[in-house]
Amino acid sequence: MSALAVLIALFSVVPLGYVVYMTMATGWDTAVELIFRPRVAELLLNTVLLMVFTVPLCLVLGVAGAWLVERTTLRGARAWAVLLAAPLAIPAFVNSYAWVSAIPSLGGLGSGVLIATLSYFPLVYIPAAAALSRLDPAIEQSAAALGLGAWRTFFRVVLPQLRIAMTGGALLVALHLLAEYGAFAMIRFDTFTTAIMVQYQSTFNGAAGNMLASVLVFFCLLLLLAEVRSRGTARYARIGPGAQAKALRLPLHVYQLPAQAFLLALTALAFGLPLFFVLRWVASGGTAAWAADEFLPALLTTLGYGLAGALATTVVAFPMAYLAVRHPGWFSKSLELSNYITSSLPGIVVGLAFVTVSIRVVPGIYQTAGVLVAAYVLLFLPRALVNLRAGLAQAPKELDEAARALGKPPLVSFIRVTLRLTAPAAAGGAALVFLAIANELTATLLLSPNGTRTLATEFWSKSSEIDYAGAAPYALLMILLSAPMTYLLFQQSKKVAGQ
Repeated sequence: MSALAVLIALFSVVPLGYVVYMTMATGWDTAVELIFRPRVAELLLNTVLLMVFTVPLCLVLGVAGAWLVERTTLRGARAWAVLLAAPLAIPAFVNSYAWVSAIPSLGGLGSGVLIATLSYFPLVYIPAAAALSRLDPAIEQSAAALGLGAWRTFFRVVLPQLRIAMTGGALLVALHLLAEYGAFAMIRFDTFTTAIMVQYQSTFNGAAGNMLASVLVFFCLLLLLAEVRSRGTARYARIGPGAQAKALRLPLHVYQLPAQAFLLALTALAFGLPLFFVLRWVASGGTAAWAADEFLPALLTTLGYGLAGALATTVVAFPMAYLAVRHPGWFSKSLELSNYITSSLPGIVVGLAFVTVSIRVVPGIYQTAGVLVAAYVLLFLPRALVNLRAGLAQAPKELDEAARALGKPPLVSFIRVTLRLTAPAAAGGAALVFLAIANELTATLLLSPNGTRTLATEFWSKSSEIDYAGAAPYALLMILLSAPMTYLLFQQSKKVAGQ
């Protein structure tokens, strides 16, 4: 298992190796000239402003929604809990397509902030709600006994305990902002990712695009470092069993109606409006848009790549998860960290890395299905790894040892005990990978074999031609495929919280 885990870790650093190699191959003088130019400064300003406005807005909306659902007497809290997670079922580029349908003049920074905030605030809401639901109520009761009011208790006691959930959610939002291509290209807002794609399409792996990719990777690594440092060293776990009673919910009284109006407006803008315009364009296109020879090949291709990618990612993740659970230590943590760093890179960087490596090292595999599946494995490995690690932790090695003591061969005991107990977690991770692949756009555009048609690429092709009615069926199918992933994420967060 150790040898396999090391091979997987080496494979996962291919994108980082590509960035370092291309930077060195470009030459110091040329690299400096390409990086320190007005165009890069413009993209840098756009990216920084996008994150400066979007991340805090996502934090406010996510934490506020989680607090209303988990800690107040909000009516219909269980329904709101699901509705606030629902926007994740709509890919950001589909959200942008819907908003452009509603307001064709959308463009620029303000529009980018609007669409990104409505698309990504659930990435903060889900972990914040899970953290709030499992906080020890005794801490808040002690604060109240010391004379702190509801608001002072929230800001001085509750909010600090959400630090890890908030920083983790903020990191996810920021990484999505760096990686997103379709949503910003549709509203003509330039970011590093859109600029890299333009450079790639015009010069095919030119030095300017490679230097933009190196700056983008540097941004990602800075975000990872900032998130690690922002966690601090404080303890957030209790030693004893804590209070067994449920936390008291704050009465809303006269604020019940404003709270309902706030959540209604938020979910209507983030989920209702995109779904409405997708359905409207579906109705506008009529039955002609649902011709089987149009959408059926794209659906079957998406399902095929999703299943192949999910299976490959789960198989590849198993040695790493096994080593992390059964042989914890600095070695296994280092190998695991390499996968997380690579998966945090934007899909366009991973795609460019595989384009370069396949052309220069093994030309025969360029634009083959195997290369595309390999890119999916690197991009979505943590989704399977986290689930497998949790499943293996619930399959104690003592059971495997007991099976061997009863005369079962090691391989048989491993298959009948460990794999069997891990199967549900593996299935959950595979489902998350499958549905992520179904919505992946940039790496698929770069690496897919000629003539490949997936739901995401066909949607992008038709929407780029302003054929919004023709693109609508693909958008609707992606939403229907994404809905189970959103519900699975929501259920997993509740399971972690012990609900």
